Amino acid sequence: MVAVEPERAAFEPTLPGRYFHDPDIYAREQERIFGRMWVCVGRADAIPTEGEFMLIDLGGESVIVARGHDGAVRAFLNVCRHRGARLCTDAHGQAGRVFQCRYHAWSYGLDGRLVGTPNLARDDRLDRDAYGLLPVRLEVWEGLVWLNLDPDAAPLSAQLDPPIRTRFGGPETIARYRIGDLVVGRSIQYEIAANWKLVVDNFMECYHCGPVHPELVRLLPAFRQGTSYQGIVGEGTSFASDVDAFTLSGQGSRPRLPGLGPDDDRLYYGFVLWPNVFVNLLPDHVILHTLRPLGPERSHVVCDWLFDRADAGRAEFDPTDTVDIFDLVNRQDWEVCELTQLGMHSRAYDRGGLYVTNETHIAAFRDLVLSRLGEADSTRP
Repeated sequence: MVAVEPERAAFEPTLPGRYFHDPDIYAREQERIFGRMWVCVGRADAIPTEGEFMLIDLGGESVIVARGHDGAVRAFLNVCRHRGARLCTDAHGQAGRVFQCRYHAWSYGLDGRLVGTPNLARDDRLDRDAYGLLPVRLEVWEGLVWLNLDPDAAPLSAQLDPPIRTRFGGPETIARYRIGDLVVGRSIQYEIAANWKLVVDNFMECYHCGPVHPELVRLLPAFRQGTSYQGIVGEGTSFASDVDAFTLSGQGSRPRLPGLGPDDDRLYYGFVLWPNVFVNLLPDHVILHTLRPLGPERSHVVCDWLFDRADAGRAEFDPTDTVDIFDLVNRQDWEVCELTQLGMHSRAYDRGGLYVTNETHIAAFRDLVLSRLGEADSTRP
């Protein structure tokens, strides 16, 4: 079976350089991409206890993501409905039983209801039901929290199902990895001096793998030719014949993830869930990159290494052997992304560059950006 994407020309134009540094374009992306698409903001197990919360900057809004008394995870705009003061200022914390505004002590339950209004408790003229925290749409997929500021957007499945079907033909393959049941064995955060789209572009192709990632192509020889699965539905990339595990040495004996079979033992799968999640499936662990734009020329990535709960619970558990290889790959990638960012201001890139044969599939991401910005009719706007 071959991918259903239409055939593209051998050389596709990239976005012009200004798309990677212009503040006005960045602001429109925040509104029309990150403000209207489902965006992954982290793992639900980052707030495991009742009353625990994390703050998320999304599409120009500050959003509280909190776990309620009933165990459910909910999201609200981080704004008191009385006079507009910000409720929470810490990136992560414990609210207790309510969120209380520092200004006039209005209080909101973990479900967003207005529950406390000092000196107005007996004033029936205040419609408390109308002045709860404004909710933000939230769905959890495989343990990942996704938010959408657009109240009219389609469900999350409408956004995630197409790329999963394009990659695998259906949900069965990725379901076998049981990502939502895995636990974080190691997490590393990176700040990158590059526009977020350059980071996405880089992950989507392997044309750079030979010159940039010698350690990676040692493990996955097909990447040496700049190829990965080449659009073939369901096809993974095989380990080298003398490689037993995805580690710097190529050796290891970590147990296979529950749900996988012998046919999965020596395969790597990588794909992108737009706009901001990179998924790496391996026989004994899963690696997730969650990307967050920080500005026109700065990005933040959280890389989580996920393992079977029983494996991670062993006293001798140590993920360093496999963390080291992808941490190295990440740092190599960020270096070339930053080098590319330096060229985006040059007059030499005013009209952009080219995606060559092994990169043309990235044009689908370019088209997504242009469509969301209302410029779908031109790749040379």
